[in-house]
Amino acid sequence: MRARLQAIFDLLAAHFGPLHWWPAETPFEVAVGAILTQNTAWTNVEMALANLHEAGAVSAAGIHGLERGELEGLIRPAGFFRQKAERLQLMTAHLYGRHGGRLETLLAAPLGEARAELLGLKGVGPETADSILLYAGGHPSFVVDAYTRRLFGRLGLLDGDEGYEAVRSLFMDRLPRDADLFNEYHALIVEECKIFCRKRSPLCPACPLLPICPFGRETR
Repeated sequence: MRARLQAIFDLLAAHFGPLHWWPAETPFEVAVGAILTQNTAWTNVEMALANLHEAGAVSAAGIHGLERGELEGLIRPAGFFRQKAERLQLMTAHLYGRHGGRLETLLAAPLGEARAELLGLKGVGPETADSILLYAGGHPSFVVDAYTRRLFGRLGLLDGDEGYEAVRSLFMDRLPRDADLFNEYHALIVEECKIFCRKRSPLCPACPLLPICPFGRETR
């Protein structure tokens, strides 16, 4: 299994090259983006982040100091803006209550401790927590999303009914605990699924994983 996971990574890396995720200027911006991207496309998140940047609010102090209605207006392009505004301000309140307003202090804890604390925040599920841990904190915590399930289901490595932690363990238990590797692997999965392994009308004939993909061979 480890050899196959490595082979998938190598084929994707050879095709796409380095992707250098996550697009953000600070660890806190990563965390904001991870919350805003829930149930929406990244293009919508970019518009919301641009609004926050223009307002000078891409920081714990900035988010914490905004009136709720003003924050909702700024992040409206990301959808579910009332829910996400609440989650952002609850996160910043937690940071001020326990870490002097610094996300970096939370992320300086060991992986298990930091992950448990993030998961204790309202609206922060495993995918959001792992995105913050990996991309903001540099922790080797593999991120699982819908793209991961789709790709590895078609590759025959998932049955489709596994829970989040079981899918995460597929990678965590078989690959070196390396944040750079996990970062690049997840970015490659997303790029592969956006371009080739699409939900509808996948482009199997041109896919770099076609030689090792049962689904792709069946569609030829």
